[in-house]
Amino acid sequence: MTDHAVVIAGGGPTGLMLAGELALAGVDVAIVERRPNQDLPGSRAGGLQSRTIEVLDQRGIADRFLSEGQVAQVAGFGGTRLDISDFPTRHPYGLGLWQRHIERILAGWVRELAVPIYYGIEVTGFGQDDTGVDVALSDGQSARAQYLVGCDGGRSLVRKAAGIDFPGWDPTTSALLAEVEMTEEPPLGIRRTPSGTHALGKVEYEIKDGEVVYKKGGTVGVMLTEAHVGTSEPTLRDLSEGLVAVYGTDYGIRNLTWITRFTDMTRQAAAYRAGRVLLAGDAAHVHSPVGGQGLNIGVQDAVNLGWKLAQVVKRTSPEKLLDTYHAERHPVGARVLRKTMAQVALMRVDDRTEALRDTVAELLSMDEPRKRFAAMMSGLDIHYDLGEGHPLLGRRMPDLDLVTDDGPLRLFTLLHTARPVLLNLGEPGGFDITPWADRVQLVDARYGGMWELPALGAVAAPTAVLIRPDGYVAWVGDLTQFGLVDALSTWFGPPAAA
Repeated sequence: MTDHAVVIAGGGPTGLMLAGELALAGVDVAIVERRPNQDLPGSRAGGLQSRTIEVLDQRGIADRFLSEGQVAQVAGFGGTRLDISDFPTRHPYGLGLWQRHIERILAGWVRELAVPIYYGIEVTGFGQDDTGVDVALSDGQSARAQYLVGCDGGRSLVRKAAGIDFPGWDPTTSALLAEVEMTEEPPLGIRRTPSGTHALGKVEYEIKDGEVVYKKGGTVGVMLTEAHVGTSEPTLRDLSEGLVAVYGTDYGIRNLTWITRFTDMTRQAAAYRAGRVLLAGDAAHVHSPVGGQGLNIGVQDAVNLGWKLAQVVKRTSPEKLLDTYHAERHPVGARVLRKTMAQVALMRVDDRTEALRDTVAELLSMDEPRKRFAAMMSGLDIHYDLGEGHPLLGRRMPDLDLVTDDGPLRLFTLLHTARPVLLNLGEPGGFDITPWADRVQLVDARYGGMWELPALGAVAAPTAVLIRPDGYVAWVGDLTQFGLVDALSTWFGPPAAA
């Protein structure tokens, strides 16, 4: 393996997305992945939330996922489904698509961007100094990088070697997740018992009219909540005994193709950065899969970090820009952890929890709570603290249908190259950003529709907005341009010399 500006440990969804972001910015990046190839056994994470689909749309690749997945209302909280079909987004839905397909599609995009992926290799250690990181690899080689990013999962070696604490809560429950064939046809669906919630479903399915329709025969996906927290490597015998305990039979299980155990262990890295080493995805936060947040916030970690790291590597921006990665994403992760813990508590099976769950479901059936929680669970309400000002400041930019002198233009199209945009909706030619012209796109356009944000509703139409590469608004103003120079300098580096 040769030296690279950035080395990413881990080729899962977070690592792949980060590699794509860096490559779009012209950074020499490489991935090291311990698996021999991109194949991923089992079903694992099963979908993309609305904001993640938007993020992919910002890069012009959302259709690759939409063409293979099943569009459905997937947002929910503690077992209560939350409909977002009336939300002001081009994607008011989630997408059912197994992680192995998500990774395959992302890996294809990354290869198009000429990012090398070194399979069958993992990071075993590193040492960093003022100018870079020496990365030790499992094949005995080493590589020099300016930065190392750990996207290597909940047991992250990078996090441990960096000395970053991982505080949180130990598991209170565990479950077996497996794919297996069965001689008998099992009853499909969810079953609740005193030990918890269990589910049987066919791996091959489709969604019709918003409902899951399973195909006959084939592999059965099993999820069994265990009576006691499991710690050892799960086996076929564990699965058989668990099925008998819940269903009275194991339905003649055979040909186990994949089995794993997950828990509700909840931890978050105390810091997302230690010098030239950064963390993203599961390396930075782990929690129960209830609610389907993990893969989604990992991808969004990558999109927040990618453009910032690229600007620092290219010396467009000072290194302190990387501090905003932790400042913005750590609170997002912390909130996900707390809300996931709340959902785990709501999923317990006893009379008092059942009463609580019914009460929460009743509250969430009301329009205002439904909008608030649905925006949170779909990722559409993320708000970075960029100071006081317009409600758009620090929030996702809507994908407006703009009109320009060259014709109609979708706003997300402007973000395909991961470059920031100064969108002027006022008098054409009213802005001169020549010192940043090599970094920021200046677009004069018109928009006549209503400005609306999920959960917040209608907002005052601004004259101009400065949009970061991750799609979040860094400045809102008018032709007086108050604060614009500071915003440009803060986020996209000092002005170029005349």
